[in-house]
Parts: sequence; C-alpha cells; structure tokens
Amino acid sequence: MRGKFNQCLAWQTLYLQLLGLNSSFCMKIKSFLAKPFASYIYKTIRKGSATAVPDQDNVLKSLIKNGKLTEFGKEHKLEQVDNYDEYKQAIAVRDYEQLKPYIEKIKEGKHNILWKGQPIYFAKTSGTTSGTKYIPITKDSINNHINTARNALLCYMAETGNSLFANGKMIFLSGSPTLERIGGVPTGRLSGIVNHHIPSYLRTNQLPTYETNCIEDWETKLAKIIDETTGKDMTLISGIPPWVQMYFDQLMEKTGKKIIDIFPNFSLLVYGGVNFEPYKAKLFDSIGKKIDSIETFPASEGFFAFQDSQDAEGLLLNTNSGIFYEFIPADEISNEKPTRLSLKDVKLGENYALVINSNAGLWAYNIGDIVKFVSINPYRLVVTGRTKHFISAFGEHVIGEEVEYSLMKVANEANIHITEFTVAPFVNEGEGKSYHEWFIEFQNKPPDISVFSKRLEETLMDKNSYYADLIHGSILKSLKITPIRRNGFIDYMKSIGKLGGQNKVPRLSNDRKIADDLVQWAEN
Repeated sequence: MRGKFNQCLAWQTLYLQLLGLNSSFCMKIKSFLAKPFASYIYKTIRKGSATAVPDQDNVLKSLIKNGKLTEFGKEHKLEQVDNYDEYKQAIAVRDYEQLKPYIEKIKEGKHNILWKGQPIYFAKTSGTTSGTKYIPITKDSINNHINTARNALLCYMAETGNSLFANGKMIFLSGSPTLERIGGVPTGRLSGIVNHHIPSYLRTNQLPTYETNCIEDWETKLAKIIDETTGKDMTLISGIPPWVQMYFDQLMEKTGKKIIDIFPNFSLLVYGGVNFEPYKAKLFDSIGKKIDSIETFPASEGFFAFQDSQDAEGLLLNTNSGIFYEFIPADEISNEKPTRLSLKDVKLGENYALVINSNAGLWAYNIGDIVKFVSINPYRLVVTGRTKHFISAFGEHVIGEEVEYSLMKVANEANIHITEFTVAPFVNEGEGKSYHEWFIEFQNKPPDISVFSKRLEETLMDKNSYYADLIHGSILKSLKITPIRRNGFIDYMKSIGKLGGQNKVPRLSNDRKIADDLVQWAEN
C-alpha cells in the first residue's frame, strides 16, 4: 500500500511537470495528495501503539531467528534461545568497545558477522572513549531511519490538518552526504546517508543544494545556505537547535528582520539531539512568533521515537521497526549484572538506560541515553540524559534532566534567556571546599549573578537530595557561575573541530576537560 502510494505520488508529480504546469501548482498538488497517505499512516501508527508489547515479542523472535545464522549468534548459541529470559542469559549488555572486534571483521570485508551479509552503510560517529565509531546500517534496518522520519511528519499532518508546509521549501541542516568506502561499505555521517534516500519527488522542495551540503566546513557551508535560502519560500526547517539558532542569527544579521518576516510561510520546526527547552525561548524570539514543532529521537544506531502528537507529552516509542528495547534502571548501569527489563515491565517516572537489539546487528547494545516513560498507554518517553554525562565527583549523581530543569525554571522566573551552558565539578585539592561550576552563555545577563546563583542552587537541591545533603552538610560550597562571552560556545566547538552538523555540547562532565578549555571564553 505504502509503496504503491509513493509511486502514485511520484508519477502524478512527474505527469504534472510534463504537462508544463508551474512548480508552485505541482507543490500544491503534492500537498493535497499527501493528506490521504498521512491519514493512513496515522491510523496505522495509532493501531500499532496498542499492540506494542506483542510487537516487541515478535521483533525479538525475528532477531533471534536471523541472528543465530551469524558468527555472533553462533558464538553466543542463539539457536538455543527461545525467549527473553534465555536471551538475557546468552547475551550480556555491551558497549561499542565490546562490539568493536566484530565491526573490525566487517571492515575487513567478511560477511555474516553481526547480521546476514554485509551492512549497506557504516554510520560514522564520534565516541568519547572509542574514537570514531562505525555503526552498521543494513538492508533490513535502513527503513527504520527513513520511514520514521517520514511518519513523524505524516502524523503531524494528519493530526493538525496542516499540509501547507509541503508546498514550500524545506531545509535539513545536516552533515555532508559525501561517502567514503571502508571495507567496501559506503561510510559517512548518518544525516548524510539519509540524504541519499530522500524520494526524488521531494528533491524539488529540498534545500540546500547537494553541492552546498557537501561542504565540510560549517561556517563556509552556513554562508552558502543563507545565500541559497534567502528569498525562498521556506516552510519547514530541521536541525539540532543550537545550529538552527546560529542559522537564524546570521539570517537576521544579514537582513535586519525576524525569521517570520524573511520566511512568512515558515510553519514547522523539526528538531532532535538535545533537550529543546534551553533553546526554545530564544528560537521563538528569533522567529518572531511561536510555531509548531516536532521533536525526534534519532541516532546512528536507530530512530527510536518521535513526537506523534502536538497535545501529548513525550515521544512515541518505535516498537515495530526492527528494534527490540531493553531498559536498565539508571542507577544499575555500572553493575556487572544489572536488572534488564522488557517494555512490558517499565514503570512511569523511572530513569532507565536504553539498550537496543536491532536488525542492524546490534546486540544488547547500550546506546548511552537515559529515558523516562511519561505514558505507557501508549508508550511515550522523554530523554533525560546520557549515561556518561553526569556529575558524581562527590557522590551526588546529578543528571542532565536535573540541571536543565533547574536552570530553565530559574531563568524563566527571572525572564533570562540562556544561549548555552555546561556544568563541571571543581575539586579543590588544597584548602577550601569543592563545588559545581556552571559555564553559562546568557542572552541577557541577570542583574545580580549572586541572586540568580542562589535560586539556581535551591532549585537543584529540590531536584537532587544527594546534592542537597552535600550542601547542607558543608561538604560542598555553593555553586559558581562563570559567564561565557557572546558566541563563546560556538568558538569552543570550532576550536575542537565540532562546529555544526550533529555535534552538541555535553550538559554535564565528571571531569574538567571541557571546563578548562572553556575558561578562555569566560567574560573578563
């Protein structure tokens, strides 16, 4: 059904173009034709959300059936596994370092290692401990990436009735689509790989041009994107919030106008990768009004969830797309044998480390994200942090959700806008007490930093009792705010070669590496 509809849409668009009708009319027809497909997909997803648990059982059975024929499956005796309890006994939770020996064999050109045959791509991503990581994408798993992005837009279209964004130009601020070959496997950034799978009938809507998208240097690329989009009818803009904001800032500097005055029909912002709240106020202020937005939860390892409703909290878990999910209580992630739960056993409001098993050949793979369910009918979640991004230098175990909530609450109370921030411990090895240091780039600085700091500390203590005990017990002294000058975080990311694309600033560090580098951009 889906394939036939896509073919119909493509052929009708081509037919209209062959008739010599103008592109504007073709786009309006495209929007009109998308509505029944959106309705069909929306109903299918709603129906599927009610069968999430049995769907997950079927996904696991399918993974085991295919996996037992691979080198990995034979080593782990998957032919003897019939259910989830047996699966947990056969395959331990692992990170990239433990998967790496199998990846190296694939890079040597070997077949049937983690999944049948060879991957059709490697998604290349940066790891904090492993250097560059090569995540396999297979013929079976590619649809998870492509169809989920499509489904997010179609659910929005079906729920709101807004299909007008399909009439204009759409921009996806992404990595270069240029691919290299490693072990005969095309390799590149996930966003660049996905760029190769945009349907031909949507290419006329897409910006920037392929040539511009291939530019590696972010600042050069952004300048070209601004040239190509200024004066165009932009209706949808997608990307990681800090880089979307950088695009907006330079557009406004060039034109002297708000974004909605530059792009009057801009009606939909699609984002992912970071918590939206710290960027929300400034983004909408730059736009000039509040518009609809769609949050997504993609990664090189899979497209896990997306915002399926403008009226409900959280992101709908993608439960029937070749990925079987496991959930480990966040405080057990470092245990040798942590508790592992399937979807049917999760509870509301608990923080879990997300572990995936997929038809890309990822087995009991800890992706490093912490999630919390806000609904179990249907299963919707929010991302609350990273397993490696926390502060527990003194036993407080402060996580991303807590610092983001605290800063945004206090900033909103004081009508202060935050551009970017990160937090690190300062361990005083001499005289004096240790403390948490907050590096914050303010859009408008508080009139009294000490008052702002005190309120921030009170709010964080309300969220984290361990931190509160350390402060009340005089083990830690009050937090310190180090203001960062305008564009300081951009300059920092540029200095480490991570400006633009899918890169983002970690909210929390358990050491001083980022903090010590940032000091040079502190306000005098």
